[in-house]
Amino acid sequence: MRYLSEHHISIALLQPQIAPNTGNIARLCVATKAALHLIRPMGFVLSDRELKRSAMDYWPRLNLKVHDDAAAFFSAMHEKLQQKKIWLFTSKSNRTFWEVSPGPEDCLLFGSETSGLPQTLLDQYPEQTICIPQTEGERCLNLSTAVGIGLYRWLGNGK
Repeated sequence: MRYLSEHHISIALLQPQIAPNTGNIARLCVATKAALHLIRPMGFVLSDRELKRSAMDYWPRLNLKVHDDAAAFFSAMHEKLQQKKIWLFTSKSNRTFWEVSPGPEDCLLFGSETSGLPQTLLDQYPEQTICIPQTEGERCLNLSTAVGIGLYRWLGNGK
């Protein structure tokens, strides 16, 4: 079995709405040693049974940070940004995630299942918006699927 090398990649979910998706992402983060940032408001409470069920016994090992809102998240991240970038995953971007260079300390930001990332945020960070390519005419991928694809792209550093 091949193991992952050390990294400081983190995942951030802006206003996640579906507890099982967040639970699956939490389990993925534990399995890859990625930190998980949850940005309120959320469509569930952290003690939600569905959330805990999908993350099973992984939850106690999760490196979890909860932020009250997007401003608090960006403030906390900017304090730590040295070589780190925040990449905004959105189906509205014209640049694919294959067109950027992953960094070992980057943060991958995903929007809620119902509305994605707000346009105001995309407008604020236009050089950091990227998409996962998919078939024309389709809306988007499931959130936990998109996070898995994005995270392993970063872990593989594009290889």
